[in-house]
Amino acid sequence: MQEKNYKICSNCVMDTSDSKIIFDSDGLCDHCNTFYKDIEPKWMSDVQNTDKINRLVDTIKKEGKGKDFDCIMGMSGGIDSSYLLYTMKEEYDLRPLVFHVDAGWNSQIAVNNIERLIDGLGLDLYTEVIDWEEMKDLQLAYFKSGVSHIDSPQDHSFFATMYKFASKYNVKTILTGGNYSTECIRNPLEWMYYQSDSIQLKDIHRQYGSIDLKQFPVTNILWHKIYLPYVRKIKTIRPLDYIPYIKEDAMNLLVQKFGYQEYPQKHFESRFTRFYESYWLPKRFGYDTRKIQYSSLILTNQMTRNEALNKLSELPYNEDSIKNDFQYVGNKLSISVDELQSYMDMPKKTYKDYRSQDSIYRIGALGMRLLGIERGGKR
Repeated sequence: MQEKNYKICSNCVMDTSDSKIIFDSDGLCDHCNTFYKDIEPKWMSDVQNTDKINRLVDTIKKEGKGKDFDCIMGMSGGIDSSYLLYTMKEEYDLRPLVFHVDAGWNSQIAVNNIERLIDGLGLDLYTEVIDWEEMKDLQLAYFKSGVSHIDSPQDHSFFATMYKFASKYNVKTILTGGNYSTECIRNPLEWMYYQSDSIQLKDIHRQYGSIDLKQFPVTNILWHKIYLPYVRKIKTIRPLDYIPYIKEDAMNLLVQKFGYQEYPQKHFESRFTRFYESYWLPKRFGYDTRKIQYSSLILTNQMTRNEALNKLSELPYNEDSIKNDFQYVGNKLSISVDELQSYMDMPKKTYKDYRSQDSIYRIGALGMRLLGIERGGKR
């Protein structure tokens, strides 16, 4: 049942489940207006994009000359990182070290997809395995905290591990699959708080964790936003912003060339993220991340609004398998289904209930937008 003052954007499918959404007189939401004002006009033309990516690739190759690899590329098994890997290797002849972080939740499809890409492209894969007992303890702490963003430990470990590896081995370039084509709308802060906030991570674990985090990789915003890029000169680049990237075309190519297996939804390469985004967020908080994903595709002309609305009319999770998913997550975390259910039913809290670096993020985001480095973003 929808709330009394429910409203949905006339252009995309973002609605008042985002409590800070703003609509103009034409019924367009601020997500759409931000895209049309700040992102689309500065999303460079084909000629500019070609020049930009060629210059970036030339620089990367020069910095990697004489080394075993010239850049690091994160690989989750998802469509964005998979297509990025294929393109950078096959079309731009880069020599990436493919970097994968195993936080304990890989789906079998993700494992298969990674193996097929690595073998098919003749590349080497470096896998960092996160200490499972510490990861489990931290994830349980997030469940007990009552916040919505319980996937933060997994994401934080991905970022921190890659940054530390690049710093340790003095690799100057990290390539990521982040992009405007499928991610021009970002999750509101109340849905998914900043995963890299180490202050909040440590505060939640201090209150609800039960073992010391001796091996778990921790990063912080000042280290990876200021020290690494400006002192160590380690750059993080999003090449998909400079090359044609249509999700369906990319998927078809990967399926044809590598036997790539499609996931039911973005980010479902992780069993935990599948549970979190398809069930935990919409069932407990009313946050359906498909609205973000579909709205991004609507704005970049890869999906119609009617197609999105039709998909949203269906439940985000599979009713036939959700009990098995519930059991799987409980068993993996060494808790009973009843205990997991108790976290679903407990009082809700937000990132504001715990210590954080929110003010630093806000100041930094404002500065980056003024400099034209960042466009849009969480609010």
